[in-house]
Amino acid sequence: MASSFVSMFVVFIVGILVGSSNAQLSTNFYCETCPQLFPTVRAVVEEAIAQEARMGASLLRLHFHDCFINGCDASNLLDDTPTMLGEKTAAPNLNSVRGFEVIDQIKSAVEQVCPGVVSCADILAIAAKDSVNILRGPEWEVKLGRRDAMTASFAAANSSNGIPPPSSNLSALISNFQSKGLSARDLVALYGAHTIGQARCKSFRPHIYNDTNIDPSYARANQAICPSNSGNGDGNLAPLDPQTPTTFDNTYYRSLVSKQSLLHSDQELYNGGSTDMLVQTYVSNPGAFSSDFITGMLNMGDIMPLTGSQGQIRTNCRRIN
Repeated sequence: MASSFVSMFVVFIVGILVGSSNAQLSTNFYCETCPQLFPTVRAVVEEAIAQEARMGASLLRLHFHDCFINGCDASNLLDDTPTMLGEKTAAPNLNSVRGFEVIDQIKSAVEQVCPGVVSCADILAIAAKDSVNILRGPEWEVKLGRRDAMTASFAAANSSNGIPPPSSNLSALISNFQSKGLSARDLVALYGAHTIGQARCKSFRPHIYNDTNIDPSYARANQAICPSNSGNGDGNLAPLDPQTPTTFDNTYYRSLVSKQSLLHSDQELYNGGSTDMLVQTYVSNPGAFSSDFITGMLNMGDIMPLTGSQGQIRTNCRRIN
């Protein structure tokens, strides 16, 4: 009985601490200290996407890959040092996450209008939001007030509970998201981010050659891009959404229903399991997808943020001050 009480008390205290940390995030955090923040970030993101539409997906992915490794703290932006192996070369990030130079440009522009004020972690959140909206997706008010980590973790980025690999089945995906406080609804909605962007042949080769839950003509079309032998064409790219790869919309879910998903993990969301109904909802109701995606992004942005006096405000996102 005493042990049970202690366990409940610990859970209660952890809940208070997490809630307190997240409560410090607010949509008006920089209203007085950096009133030009949003137009400054937006201008750089717009220019980057105008030069390369794929960059919008890359900036969104940077935020996702940051939050899923030890929380939303910009640890994935840190370069390696003689005493620290960062996250950029971890398996889920190597040759996958990109756009670091755009974040550098945003940080430089923000430092000119309000030096030493805005964290790199918050810049990632704003850039992700702007990328979605610029590519015709929904708009929302992003919560801010995060601070930056002073270290990164190669081991955490490589862990089985880090970024879900493209080979994941549905139960593994749900478990991974639940471990970060995200629901199955958050999972399905956030994976809708794959309505933009591309994937490397190495990531989708097993699905197009080995799986049976894939449209044969779609598989053959991608086999022309991705040879069957490992190592040959690993870096070749194909769109995650074959219909509208540079527009943020709900066609990704239509592709799932048609068994035209590029990744095994994506098709798991519509494969006779518990998330099938959600996928069908997003197919028939794009407004429901937009609403749930916004909720999912806000929930993801609440994963273990550093706030208050924790961490620091980096002046260069690639290194600690």
